[in-house]
Amino acid sequence: MAAALTEGQEPDPDEPLGWQPIWERPRTPKSKAAKKAELRKQRKRLQEAGKRRLAASQSRRPRSRQNRIGNAAARRDARALSRLRHSNAWLW
Repeated sequence: MAAALTEGQEPDPDEPLGWQPIWERPRTPKSKAAKKAELRKQRKRLQEAGKRRLAASQSRRPRSRQNRIGNAAARRDARALSRLRHSNAWLW
């Protein structure tokens, strides 16, 4: 069907189309109510995801002090090394 059509031709609107990629399908405009309902659903989905993320971050078990100190020291070392690497100071 699509091969029979040349570039400029459009199929008859009442004729059923075969498979087409989504970017070539004719757009069907949504009503305002449908658009608002879709946005409501999207907003609710995003809010629920945010709540889940917040709950997940708060429910983690507290780490031991030693572990935190080790990580902080490692971070400091990495930061110092990064500064040296990005500076134009020569290391001999």
